[in-house]
Amino acid sequence: MSEQQFSCIGCGVSIQTQDPDKLGYAPVSALEKEDIICQRCFRLKNYNEIQDVSLTDDDFLKILHGIGETKGLIVKIVDIFDFSGSWLQGIQRFVKGNPILLIGNKSDILPKSVKKQKLINWMKREAKELGLKPIDVCLVSSAKGHGIKEVAELIDEYRNGQDVYVVGCTNVGKSTFINRMIKEVAGVNDVITTSHYPGTTLDLIEIPLDNGASLYDTPGIINHHQMAHFVDKRDLKLLSPKKEIKPKVFQLNEQQTLYFGGLARLDYVSGGREALVCYIPTELIIHRTKLENADFLYEKHVGELLTPPRKDDVETFPELVSHELTIHEGKTDVVFSGLGWVTVNNPGKKIVAFAPKGVNVTLRKSLI
Repeated sequence: MSEQQFSCIGCGVSIQTQDPDKLGYAPVSALEKEDIICQRCFRLKNYNEIQDVSLTDDDFLKILHGIGETKGLIVKIVDIFDFSGSWLQGIQRFVKGNPILLIGNKSDILPKSVKKQKLINWMKREAKELGLKPIDVCLVSSAKGHGIKEVAELIDEYRNGQDVYVVGCTNVGKSTFINRMIKEVAGVNDVITTSHYPGTTLDLIEIPLDNGASLYDTPGIINHHQMAHFVDKRDLKLLSPKKEIKPKVFQLNEQQTLYFGGLARLDYVSGGREALVCYIPTELIIHRTKLENADFLYEKHVGELLTPPRKDDVETFPELVSHELTIHEGKTDVVFSGLGWVTVNNPGKKIVAFAPKGVNVTLRKSLI
């Protein structure tokens, strides 16, 4: 049997035994096992170590284009905590007329006070503004298993006996979602390699369903404007909160600044005294200072007091770019893609937000 016929059960890549430095390497002894796993997945699963992938954005896009040529149900997963950052632009273009089921993952991270139906309505509204009309919207927590059973039933109902393609950008919890689905439907644990790191799934992974159809896990598309691409791999867990986000409230006077580690900054310029509510991962330390001292503080303390970035990454870390914002309506979120958001309760406030060059900063109607 030629080794081309083996593919890794973890990430879907074709197995090769020649070059340990290339994609899909596994030692010859691994081919004797029932479930063959490449060295990269093995190291990820057992030691939580990542090896960089040599696939380009074009490779990922080719796979998506392929989906558009077939008939099936598209399950699009977004990260509720980073809705705009994890949104796949132009997915409608790739998948042609195939129906799309929109799933918001990591719903357990939002404060418990957020009502589920309100969140679903908010997602529908946001999706519509971004040009997508999904056939349905649901919430899950892949990590905790909430909502998976309901989604499994919906998928079965909407697929009409056809194949199912799960798509999403890196780090939305797509593989964890599929592992949960398999556990729910077939009672099998951890079939797919899952990790914190962007770009774990390398090729289509096929999971057989009944009547000859399959569920496919697709590689995560890399959204280059996400904050995760600018931090050291060791700090990724800071940006992937596992626990419910506890809002932190800061009473700010005009001309005061908040730093979120060294990753982002918010200047409260004018509008009278205001309470700003920060929905930022708990482990990230927020520093308050006077606006007149803010530049000096950053130059002197980035990589130490203001971290991440780490000290040895400061040289290569992109400069923070300013975005001037005026809050016209009450209850508005200032969103830092991949980091969280700050809610401003009252209109007429002038704010300047700073994020690494390339990271999106947007305003939206308050989520909470």
